[in-house]
Amino acid sequence: MALKQNEIFIALKDAFPHTIPIMMGYLLMGFAFGVLLDKSGYDFVWAFFMSVFIYAGAMQFVAIGLLAGGVSIWGAVVLSAIVNARQIFYSISMLEKFSKMGKKLLYMIHSLTDETFALFNVKKPKEGINESYFMFFIALFNHIYWIIGSVSGALIGSKFNFDSRGVEFVMTAIFVVIFMEQWKHTSNHIPAIVGICTSLICLLLCGENFLLPSLIFMTFILMLFRKKLEE
Repeated sequence: MALKQNEIFIALKDAFPHTIPIMMGYLLMGFAFGVLLDKSGYDFVWAFFMSVFIYAGAMQFVAIGLLAGGVSIWGAVVLSAIVNARQIFYSISMLEKFSKMGKKLLYMIHSLTDETFALFNVKKPKEGINESYFMFFIALFNHIYWIIGSVSGALIGSKFNFDSRGVEFVMTAIFVVIFMEQWKHTSNHIPAIVGICTSLICLLLCGENFLLPSLIFMTFILMLFRKKLEE
C-alpha cells in the first residue's frame, strides 16, 4: 500500500508543473464566467455545481444565456451537442490510453477539455512514472483551477463592478504557446500543417462556424494518409 501511495504522489508531483500555464488561464476564464453568472442572478453555489458537473468552458458561458432565456430542454441539448461536437474527435484519439484507466475512466472522459487534451499530447511522464496517474492528475488539477476561478468570480463579482472584456484572449494565447511547444518537440510537422491549412480554408468558406467542418476534413485527411505519416 505504501509503495502504491508513493507511486501516486510521484505522479502528482510530475504532473503539477505542466498544468501551471493552464492554471493561469483557467483561473481568469473561470473568474470571468463566475462574474457573468452572478450578474445574471445566480450565486457562487451555481458556479460551483456548474463547474463540477458541466465543466465545458464555452458551453458554461452559453449556459448562462440558456438559464436567463428560458430555453427548452431539447434546445439546450441540441445547442450543447453543436458547441461540444469537437470533443468527439478528441475522444477518438484518446480511446487507447483511456481504456487502461480502470476506475478513473469516467472522470477522464468528463474532464477532457481542449487544454487538457493538448497537454496529454505534448507532455509525457518521466521514466518510471505511472502514465495513468500522470494523466489523471493533469485532468484533476485543471478541473480544480476552473472550479476555483468560477467560484471566486461569482463571490467577488457580487461585491464589485469591473470590466472583464478581453479576458477570454488568455486561452487563445495558451493555445498558441502549446502549439509552438508541440511543433518544437516533433519532427513530423505535416499533421500541424494539414490542421492549419484545413482550418483556414474552412474559415474562408464557413466563417465563424468553421470549427466542426475543419475537424471533419482534418480527420478524414489524416486517416487517409495515416500509413504515410506513420512512416
